[in-house]
Parts: sequence; structure tokens; C-alpha cells
Amino acid sequence: MNKKGHVLNAILLALGLGVILTVDPRSFEPTADSAFLLAQKIGQLSLPVVLGALFPDVDTAFGKHRKTLHNLPVLAIFLAFPLVFGNLQFVWIGVATHYVLDMVGSKRGIALFYPLSPQEYDLPTGVATSSKHADAVTVVVTVAELGVLAGVHYYLFSLDVSLADAAASFTAVL
Repeated sequence: MNKKGHVLNAILLALGLGVILTVDPRSFEPTADSAFLLAQKIGQLSLPVVLGALFPDVDTAFGKHRKTLHNLPVLAIFLAFPLVFGNLQFVWIGVATHYVLDMVGSKRGIALFYPLSPQEYDLPTGVATSSKHADAVTVVVTVAELGVLAGVHYYLFSLDVSLADAAASFTAVL
């Protein structure tokens, strides 16, 4: 995807993730307080998710695009960062969804195992970044990403806890 697609993805993710983290579908009642809490959560999520969603494309300025910063070791660093430093909690979601959008939404794919392997992985669902359908594909992929995030949040572990606490609760389930 191009920059416009990643920005659209990040904005929709921040909105959708704000709803997922704020609204309990079993007991939600719309009030002025709940609207304020939702707006506050979306505001808190917007910067880290957008930064994470745009960060991998920094490799257009150096290195090899869709290789240098589009791989699992980089994602592991963003997953570990909150565990070590206690901040940047949601940046990893932006990075991970950037990867998903590049693999599922575009024809080229990404080099998941770079620098060990330069092979790029993709799914046959993508379109060219210049396609008139690129925005629609971005929205469809983003809705699917939000569905996965909602499933994780409601059924596996809460996404608004620290990753250390999530890891502990996840291993307790296993």
C-alpha cells in the first residue's frame, strides 16, 4: 500500500480500537460520559497507532523498501519495547497492521525474515498501490484486522493491559 493507504488504515484502526477498548458490547449504554471516554481513548491511541503504521515505510529513505523495516525482527523489537521501557504500548499494533496491509492488500508483499532471507511474502488478494480499488481493499483489510483485535480483546486477553500482563494471562490459559 502507499502512504495514503497506511494513513487511512491507521486512522480507522485508532477509531475502531478505541471502540473495542472502551465499549463492552454486553453492557454498553450510550451516555455523555461514555462518549467522552471513547473520544479520550481514541485520542490516546491515535498517535502511537499512526506512528507504528507509518514507521516501516521509513525504509524508503534508506535500506531496501519492504525489507529493512518490514520484517519479524523489527516487529519483535516493537513488541518488546513496552515490556522493557513501559511505554509505546500500541505502536506494535500499527507496525503489525502495516505488515498485514502490505501482505494482504498489495501485490508485492514483504520480506518477513529479512535479513536472513530476502524473499517477499504476500497473498493473492492484493491490488497494485495505484489501483482505483486500493482504498476499498485498505478498508476491507482494516475491518478484518479490527475483527481479529476484537476477538483477541474480548476472548483471549485485554489489549489495554501491559504486554507483560497479557503474556502472563495468555500463558495461564495454555
